[in-house]
Amino acid sequence: MIATYKKHILEFKQASGTSRGILKTKETWFIILEENGNKGIGECGILRGLSIDDRPDYEDQLKYTCDNINKGLGILYQENEAFPSIQIGLEIAFKSLVSKDEFDIFPSDFSKGNSSIPINGLIWMGTEVFMKQQIKDKIEAGFSCIKMKIGAIDFDTELNLLKSIRKEFNQEDIELRVDANGAFAPNTALEKLKQLSEFNLHSIEQPIKKGQIQEMARLCEKTPLPIALDEELIGVFGVTKQRDLLQTIKPQYIILKPSFIGGFKGSNQWIDLAKEQKIGWWITSALESNIGLNAITQYTFTKQVNIPQGLGTGSLYTNNISSPLEIKKGHITYNTKVNWDFKF
Repeated sequence: MIATYKKHILEFKQASGTSRGILKTKETWFIILEENGNKGIGECGILRGLSIDDRPDYEDQLKYTCDNINKGLGILYQENEAFPSIQIGLEIAFKSLVSKDEFDIFPSDFSKGNSSIPINGLIWMGTEVFMKQQIKDKIEAGFSCIKMKIGAIDFDTELNLLKSIRKEFNQEDIELRVDANGAFAPNTALEKLKQLSEFNLHSIEQPIKKGQIQEMARLCEKTPLPIALDEELIGVFGVTKQRDLLQTIKPQYIILKPSFIGGFKGSNQWIDLAKEQKIGWWITSALESNIGLNAITQYTFTKQVNIPQGLGTGSLYTNNISSPLEIKKGHITYNTKVNWDFKF
């Protein structure tokens, strides 16, 4: 078996704002396997500034992994524990290699084009006018769940945006989720959650920065609206530490980004722990190209999910890999009549 890797810089159609700054480009890496005339491709979806494997030796580790590909998936997965984005890249590539179709990673009614997955419409941070337009566009496109990133502009302005949505649409019409990306200070977070709860929100993601375990546990105990852990899961390796984290914080939900938490094997482990503790969960992409998004979406379908997932990021880029993935009326689907456009 031969393995190679290559870098791809994804370019956003428009600068996308989060509480950590403005995103204009996003780096990703592909692992390509070749064996007996067959080929497979996987994506290492690193996100600089957030992924635990955002390290100076990242490319060195990727090269080591490809040079030692004949060690096999099991050993290389273990050797890349500190590089979860490489773990998922390997998982996808090995599945791709043995599939009849390189992009049919988890064959199902989804990949056959017979079923779809409900997803949330993502509202990026920006001016009030920009955010209002995004909200209008998502509702007109048929989304029944909207996720709004908050924490970068004035909080009162964000409250007014939520108020304007609720004036037109009640919680039966539109489910509202917000994502603070850790923007709130621990001493003011509970008061902000109380204000947000007036708008019948489904949940808030990561209200305070990760690593403040006791403060987050206190918030989850007293919160008037459900809290979902997101960044908090990044870099927590091993089932014992993961179980301890959930038992200490007791969140209402956890959010699984496979590229950040050890791919499909890592996601399965978190899901088992969440079920054990009766914690809700959903899966989201982490700004991967359509290569990674496709695999994550197909994996998500195997989990028989029935609430909106965070898988609508494929249309953000000007130079994404053309694929059969399509978004229609708040669902992601796989159009088998459309071909992939990837040059191995």
